[in-house]
Formats: sequence, structure tokens, C-alpha cells
Amino acid sequence: MDILDVMERLSFEQLVFCRDPAAGLKAVIAIHSTKRGPALGGCRMWRYADGEEAALDAIRLARSMTYKAAVFGLNYGGGKAVIVGDPATDKSEALFRALGRRIGQLQGTYMTGVDLGTTVQDMDLIRLETPYVTDTTGTMMAEGDFTAEMTACGVYLGMKAAAGAVLGSADLQGVTAAVQGLGKVGSFLCAYLHAAGARLIVSDIDAARAAKAVQAYGAAVVPPEDIVSASCDIFAPCALGGVLNERTVPLLNCKIVAGSANNQLAEERCGDLLSARGIVYVPDFVVNAGGLIVTACELDGLSAADMKRSVERVYDAVTEVLADAQRNGVSTWSAAEKLAERNL
Repeated sequence: MDILDVMERLSFEQLVFCRDPAAGLKAVIAIHSTKRGPALGGCRMWRYADGEEAALDAIRLARSMTYKAAVFGLNYGGGKAVIVGDPATDKSEALFRALGRRIGQLQGTYMTGVDLGTTVQDMDLIRLETPYVTDTTGTMMAEGDFTAEMTACGVYLGMKAAAGAVLGSADLQGVTAAVQGLGKVGSFLCAYLHAAGARLIVSDIDAARAAKAVQAYGAAVVPPEDIVSASCDIFAPCALGGVLNERTVPLLNCKIVAGSANNQLAEERCGDLLSARGIVYVPDFVVNAGGLIVTACELDGLSAADMKRSVERVYDAVTEVLADAQRNGVSTWSAAEKLAERNL
């Protein structure tokens, strides 16, 4: 992989490789754009195979954050930090403080926060070295599962908008939704869908999580390998990215794809494959933007009530993207990308 070529092709501003042997730190900070303001995006810790895999993940995630912010007119750009390591065994105070020093050296062009594999306590350690961090103890984003719930709320509202365009009604009563992944966001999404009267099909690699969904919502459980092909109206990818690829798109048995996972398309052309099958894909960086929206709201000093009202904008954004795609005869991914780039 030619990193400089990738950066040029995707209009990246910076890619910072961080190493601190004494602290055990190996990380990548990707800053895609600061055109609208400081790059905002969480800190992920994962068992990456190598530095190339870590860099590619950071690149894809940072670009997605730029587009999320741009679609909703937020005064922030997109960035992401990824740490190479096992979050269950490799964490230390020294590691996160070392990352905090690296972020501080960027002088406010990048602000980090909680992401996959990291916690509020990890952000508190970063805060000891730099002020450019969110989701620390005492902030709204660190209280309970507010960020996850708001992300799920946005996905739910996006589903309603898509159902109105595709199924003829935004009422999800009786609609069948297949939810892949029952982490915090997936679980909150199930709660919203159940309250709306939707029928649930769920899957998770953790059998205990699936069992809870059965008990709480009367969900039907399928093995993880079968959730993509489950017969449903809406398929909701809420686990890791890349689930929509050349192998899985032909297996889909749904009318709509709308979920909280980042980078659901393994490649952008998979959006065209979905369109060719007549499946309406709600672009992830539009429908899962609730978490970013409320983080930006807190940084801008808005109240919790204002945050929740801001998340309601997801419904209108999805409606606009789907209408633009139909009007211009392009994929929903292309329509969403063009909307973001206009705002950039």
C-alpha cells in the first residue's frame, strides 16, 4: 500500500505514526480534514495484525467522521486515533498518557474520545497530558450510556425515514428488523424498535446478549453467520465494519440496510451492488451520526435537551439523501457523499 497515494486520493491532511517503547505505545492518528474546524473522532484500541491494517482503519474512520460532521453542518472535521494492542491486556496509564502527549503536540487540530476498546477512564488518563479530549469524567458524554443511546436514536429515526420512502410508511409497527450486533448501540436500537412494534431478529457472538434480547423483546435469534441472509424488511449492521461486500450483498434478503456500524461498505462500489439489487442503503455516516452530534453539542455548550433535538435532524438528513439519490439516479452513497462535499 502506498500511504501517500491513499492520502492524496482521499484528500487527507495528516497521518501521524506514534511510537513510545517505554510506554508500549504503537498508534496512528489520522486527520482527514480541518476545513470546518478541529478534527473530532474517537480513540480505538484493537488487535490489529500490523501497522498497515491500523493505518487503513484510521484512514477510513477519520474520513467517515469528516462526512458525518459535514452532512450535519457541524463546525468540526474528521479524525481518528487507533492504538495497536489488546484492550483486555495491554492497557496502562503510561500508554494513554503517552498518546495524550502526542495529541497535545498537534495543538488542537485533533480531539479524541471514547471508541471501540477504550473507556472514560482511559480518556481521563489522556486528559492528564492534553485538554484535547472528550468523554472524560464529569462530562455529559461520560454519564451512563448517553452517547450510545443517542447513536441508536439516530439510527432508529433514520430507519423510520427510510421506511417512509421505501415501505410507504414511517410507522415501524409490524416491520421486521434484523439487528447484527448487540453491544450498547445495538441493544438500545432493539429497545427503540420493540417500543415501536417492530419484530426483531437478532444475532451476536455473545450468546448471553442474544438471550437478553429474547427475554426483553421476544426477539428471534439466528447464528451470526445467518443474520446477513435473514428474511426481513430492514437489516441493521451494528457490529464491525465491512459487512457489506461482494460475498454478502448477494445474500441479503431485505429492502433496507440501516445500522450503526462504521464503514459498512467493504468498498464504495458495494453501494452500487446494493442499488443494482434494489436494496436501499442508508449511508452509515448519515444514519449513525447521533454520537458525533451530541459530542459536538456538548463541546459547543448546548444542553441535554438541545442535544436530543439535534439528533432528530437525522430523520430529515436521511430523507434528503434518499430523495437526492432517486432524483439524480445515483446510489444513496454517492448522494450522501456529494451532500457532505458540498458542505465542505
